[in-house]
Amino acid sequence: MPAAKMLFLYAPAGFVAVLGFAVAVAASVLFLRTKALRFDTLAASATEVGLIFLTANIVAGVVWSRAAHAVWWTWDPAIASALVCALVYASYLMLRRAVEEPSQRAAFCAVWSIFCFLDTPIVIAAVYRWRSQHPHPALWADVPDAWPAPLAWSTAGMFALAALLLAVRLRQGTARREQDLRRRMGNTI
Repeated sequence: MPAAKMLFLYAPAGFVAVLGFAVAVAASVLFLRTKALRFDTLAASATEVGLIFLTANIVAGVVWSRAAHAVWWTWDPAIASALVCALVYASYLMLRRAVEEPSQRAAFCAVWSIFCFLDTPIVIAAVYRWRSQHPHPALWADVPDAWPAPLAWSTAGMFALAALLLAVRLRQGTARREQDLRRRMGNTI
């Protein structure tokens, strides 16, 4: 039963990660339409927060696997596809560091964010469709009657934590963007 309690971390972290990536792709599309760098800042911040929660999801999945099957890592489709998704989003963050000019960086990263988001349906399909060692969501009907409320509270807490982290990263990103603009303006005078 202790391994099953990983559900309180595992599932909410996965939900929050997907939501973070959805916000990032929406902000990326908005950037491509408007060229407003505030959307690029939102996309970068949401990607960072989503990647934090996806990492928590993967770690919880690995710990659950160890407790349930006495194996640290199995190439379970759900965990492996989540790992690939994390690596793809990590490459997004690397791309952000590789391009210095803000407008060009934002455009490249917006396109890459859209590409990265295409991997999330694969991860979701791995959880819901592909039979493996991963507990199928339909089996959640077998959870004890006392679990839905704590699971809802855990999910709400994760969403609140993600919102807080996103707000902090947005503030930092906006300050960095303004500082970079002042630096660039000082170099052109």
